[in-house]
Amino acid sequence: MTPEQAAAHGDELYAALRGRHVLAPLTERAPDITIDDAYHVSRRLLERRLAEGERVVGKKIGVTSKAVQNMLDVHQPDFGWLTDRMQYRSGCELPISSQLIQPRAEGEIAFVLARELRGPGVTPADVLAATDHVLPCFEVVDSRIKDWKIRIQDTVADNASSGLYVLGEKGVDPADVDFEGCAIIVAKNGREISRGKGSAALGSPLNCVAWLANTLGQFGIALGAGEVVLSGSLVPLEPVRAGDHMRLAIDGIGGCSVHFT
Repeated sequence: MTPEQAAAHGDELYAALRGRHVLAPLTERAPDITIDDAYHVSRRLLERRLAEGERVVGKKIGVTSKAVQNMLDVHQPDFGWLTDRMQYRSGCELPISSQLIQPRAEGEIAFVLARELRGPGVTPADVLAATDHVLPCFEVVDSRIKDWKIRIQDTVADNASSGLYVLGEKGVDPADVDFEGCAIIVAKNGREISRGKGSAALGSPLNCVAWLANTLGQFGIALGAGEVVLSGSLVPLEPVRAGDHMRLAIDGIGGCSVHFT
């Protein structure tokens, strides 16, 4: 894919994001697109958002759990960019009807870094040492691809199917968390809908953040001090619409809630 073609696809995804409309999969219209091509498309999409005044505040890892991989038929992780306009706090009213297209909510652990992580060679122990605190989190993913008919290249190009995210109010010391064994319970409209645990995400959320740091290192990009890193869903994705209310609780980390409008 030429730089001009990547830019055109990025502009198209940007228009879909702002106009809240869907597109046919890139993998249907550009069947030779590679994952590297898709990251160039994603970068163009980000550049358009930054030009409007958005600011990068972190990164996200997507498609880490088997439940999500099987649901989307995408069988390897990817990453995307988080901006300041995507971030909300627990207890908020989240405006999905005015900002998103086909949203799905997932529960996960957010890391806030105290110092930079730069691959290659980053280990889970390095992630633990570099983390200031962790928070419970809802990520509300979205796709500009019609009916979520995505392959890995489609979701990569579409900023890892990012939408919005909601952070818990209180961070905890990562040294106090059992990242592999911590259990998560998610409820929607007062009814429990799913359970999971930390090991659902590549064996541990620490593994996810290490994977991201090492993958970004191949592009000369670091995870910066102060950045938020969403480490991947521990439960299946749940479609949401205006009027829904969701809560989650993660052992040793705490809870998070959101009302969708």
